[in-house]
Amino acid sequence: MLQSELVGTTAVVTGAGQGIGAAVVRALSAAGAAVAAVDRNPGPLAALAEELGGSVRPYVLDVTDAAAVEATVELVERQLGPVGVLVNVAGILRTSPAVELSDQDWADTFAVNSTGVFHTCRAVGGRMAERGSGAIVTVGSNAAGVPRAGMAAYAASKAAATMFTRCLGLELARSGVRCNIVSPGSTDTEMQRALWGDDAEAAERRVVDGDPAGWRVGIPLGRIAQPTDIAEAVAFLVSDRARHITMHDLYVDGGATLRA
Repeated sequence: MLQSELVGTTAVVTGAGQGIGAAVVRALSAAGAAVAAVDRNPGPLAALAEELGGSVRPYVLDVTDAAAVEATVELVERQLGPVGVLVNVAGILRTSPAVELSDQDWADTFAVNSTGVFHTCRAVGGRMAERGSGAIVTVGSNAAGVPRAGMAAYAASKAAATMFTRCLGLELARSGVRCNIVSPGSTDTEMQRALWGDDAEAAERRVVDGDPAGWRVGIPLGRIAQPTDIAEAVAFLVSDRARHITMHDLYVDGGATLRA
């Protein structure tokens, strides 16, 4: 991304404390944006803000709290300026066979992965529409388009967030606001590694090579994504280089879904 591409832009990134969210913060900050880094865990936010300096300001927020989201967006605009970019990264993963999912795991997954996206998009999207410009990217998952065993709640919640973002893009298009989705496949994050167990090397190889017992194809490009791979796709979609792209779902998965 060009170093000066987002100078003068205020960006909000949720789930900014680690993994893909932190990588997105770094990418947007490097492009010149003033970034509001949002997460419910204050420790990693403070470390990220210290690492990147004055261009990044931490905001502790639980995206499931609608009133807190609205108050935080208002605070960000007062302190950093009108929000021109929103990137929804905050997400959780609860794995279980579908018929064994607890009510709580289902509710918690949708509260963050779907309702959290709704809360932030409502708070930011309305303001963008009034100003006649803006770019929103929701980080979804290729699991939203391809069934995954043991991931029913996660996949369903990401599918809901994906279609919500596309509908929002349709409604806000005439107001100059673009809304897109970036759908990663397996990415080297703490969430991914939590699935691997003790033998991380063998687990990673199964992801790359495929797992017939789990009805998963491998990754044709032969590697697991790094968070920066996802962040670069996000950075492109929020830039003016993507000015004629909206309601698009960009899979960044090394070909793992064969774009089914």
